Amino acid sequence: MKILMRADTHVPFAVPVEQPKAIWTFSQVLAALSVSLGSHVVGFVTSYTSPALVSMTDPSITSFEVTKDAGSWVGGILPLAALLGGIAGGPMIEYLGRRNTILATAVPFIVSSLLIACAVNVAMVLCGRFLAGFCVGICSLSLPVYLGETLQPEVRGTLGLLPTAFGNIGILVCFVAGSFMDWSMLAFLGAALPVPFLILMFLIPETPRWYVSRGREERARKALSWLRGKEADVEPELKDLIQFQADADRLATQNTMLEMLKRNNLKPLSISLGLMFFQQFSGINAVIFYTVQIFKDAGSTIDSNICTIIVGAVNFVATFISIVLIDRTGRKILLYASDIAMILTLFVLGGFFYCKAHGPDVSHLGWLPLTCFVIYIMGFSLGFGPIPWLMMGEILPAKTRGASASVATSFNWFCTFVVTKTFQDLTVALGAHGAFWLFGAICVVGVFFVIFCVPETRGKTLEDIERKMMGRMSAAANIKPLPFNM
Repeated sequence: MKILMRADTHVPFAVPVEQPKAIWTFSQVLAALSVSLGSHVVGFVTSYTSPALVSMTDPSITSFEVTKDAGSWVGGILPLAALLGGIAGGPMIEYLGRRNTILATAVPFIVSSLLIACAVNVAMVLCGRFLAGFCVGICSLSLPVYLGETLQPEVRGTLGLLPTAFGNIGILVCFVAGSFMDWSMLAFLGAALPVPFLILMFLIPETPRWYVSRGREERARKALSWLRGKEADVEPELKDLIQFQADADRLATQNTMLEMLKRNNLKPLSISLGLMFFQQFSGINAVIFYTVQIFKDAGSTIDSNICTIIVGAVNFVATFISIVLIDRTGRKILLYASDIAMILTLFVLGGFFYCKAHGPDVSHLGWLPLTCFVIYIMGFSLGFGPIPWLMMGEILPAKTRGASASVATSFNWFCTFVVTKTFQDLTVALGAHGAFWLFGAICVVGVFFVIFCVPETRGKTLEDIERKMMGRMSAAANIKPLPFNM
């Protein structure tokens, strides 16, 4: 039988293509677990002041005076130090390597907590918090970059969210332990947490991409073999890494900052900055840092410390839901759901506080703030909490990944500082209802940002993502397999 067709007839021929399955090698899980323990420390450290300041400002417990202004700096100095850590982290991950940079934070984390635990004046506490914040900034940048460069696309979403999950465990541990311990004992607990993190980091390799960027191909081959399993054929992946690095080197300039500002490189950086902006200006850190005070102002009928623990537990559970869904639904769907949940709860909270200030009477609705906070935290933890960090490690171009990640991380911590330091002033100027409505309006804009600007990265290799964002995708790369029909 002959098939005759006109030359301009387009008939899609397709062959059956087996879809890739997630490869859960022990090595990849161990690598994700090791760096996630660092995120566990970060979560504990960042939430430390919420329970600790209560006992630290109590003259019957603390031998030195902690004024209200000093107490605000105990909390506020961490995001400022993290901003500086984010700036320093970019050059560090480029010259020291991703793994060595992460490893370098373990001992300073221990020292910072011991400084606070043994403090005899406010200056020691501030030094400890500054050192901890500096390490937090470095970890915020280096953890997603490490995981983005070591995990296979099929499991990158799931395992890439483990740091967020462990960070939320750290927050929950801090909230629960803080209800039983004073500030000094809580800091001693914080000094013990980095020990397993320090030990496990010695067991995992540097990222193959960093080795390739330094021309150390044999070390890259060994790292890939460790990560993919002894039986895996790593030569095709290694060849692709080497070729991609050669292409990037050929097109790059010597000045990294000028390279970062090129139009093609600026696009993924702008997307990452946008995600960081909407993450922080959703008001999340104002909610976390001032949870107890907000519940008191709302006249909630539930004990404020119990409410804080409940919020921490919901944060923890929601992140695990995100881990289960992210490689099934994709990044954008979770960002949509996250944004809508935050918009609804922020506007309802604003309405509650407006009615409380101007009427009608809402004293019988003392349960409403906790309900809104639970839904708000769940929504945030499903999408806008973990995904901006995950996508930072995915979409930033390899040649400028260190510098771009440094800018994005520093910007995130700058936004954190602005939101936390201005929240009290916002509530004075606009009222609590106005502050929540403002955050809700920003979340509305965030929906349109996700729709029009954020790419879907589920199941794609870092090289494919970069080619598409740079506009260098070949025609062959755009061909998608079609179902085979008889």
